[in-house]
Amino acid sequence: MRLRAVLPPLPDELLDALEDLGIKTDADLLFSDDAVDLWRKLPDDSITLQEVVDLMTRVAAQQAAPMMRGDVLLQEETERCKKRASDALYSGVQALDELVGGFGQYRVLEISGDRCSGKTALALQIVLRYLSGCANSSAVWIDTTGDFSADRVHQIMRDDGSLEALERLQVSLAFELEAVQGVLESAQYSLNLEPKANIRCIVIDSITPLFRPLLSVVSSQGHSLMTTFMRRLREFAEMYSLTILIINSTSKASPRNPDSVFAFTNRKPALGPSFTFLTDATLWLSRIERPSQDSDTLHVAEVLRSRRASHRWCPFRILDGVLIPFR
Repeated sequence: MRLRAVLPPLPDELLDALEDLGIKTDADLLFSDDAVDLWRKLPDDSITLQEVVDLMTRVAAQQAAPMMRGDVLLQEETERCKKRASDALYSGVQALDELVGGFGQYRVLEISGDRCSGKTALALQIVLRYLSGCANSSAVWIDTTGDFSADRVHQIMRDDGSLEALERLQVSLAFELEAVQGVLESAQYSLNLEPKANIRCIVIDSITPLFRPLLSVVSSQGHSLMTTFMRRLREFAEMYSLTILIINSTSKASPRNPDSVFAFTNRKPALGPSFTFLTDATLWLSRIERPSQDSDTLHVAEVLRSRRASHRWCPFRILDGVLIPFR
């Protein structure tokens, strides 16, 4: 946990001084130095030794796991599994839901495809259907590009008669990796503070701009950051029984994508081959223009990789931003 996320907030002057010493997280504070050594390194008169000790004690208490009896934990997990089965995540398009076996079975699911293929529309439909169908539920949407359209979402929910559900959709702008981590830490804090907080789904739209600038053929630092982040994301999802939808853009595949069953697929998910194995499955969306009088557009969803089944696909359509079955 970042120290700037500690509640009640710490003074900015103290946080700045700690960051100058390379202390930004709870782990840095608790394991870098003992209280006396840390106090000596801080600016004079900025904090007393007793205040350093109290700070370390408070941070340790906030991060400590609460005591839990085994039989109580088993009962709660059993009830949570039953509830999880009753409020599973679906798109509402039967062929698409059958293709992946329901989106709630995954911890971390990658949705990739070219522009206008329906990536954001699919994730949005999954989240909005869940919020509309499950009272007191909530979801987190992390927008890393600034393209989230509140007007579009409002229109969809108004047509569906479920405007109340929008109050339970938390949308956060986060253009850098540290900001994304801050949003996730806030969600984790809410889940720890209120065990009944019903955050069931988190969407990152999109993950590509967070890591593409960091990846390089001459340095492994970017790949290391990406791998660490994705592993922590999985741990977070497993700890709180969440489904995390990761939207990823594309890069060129020459002459074609060997993982696709379609010969015309000349694109592949971005962020390199290592990212493929950091998620439970990769769902690839394509948009195919069809020469017809009504200018109908065919969308195709294909499972490129999954621990259950790969190389399966189904068609669908998008009408006014809503996914519908293909007829």
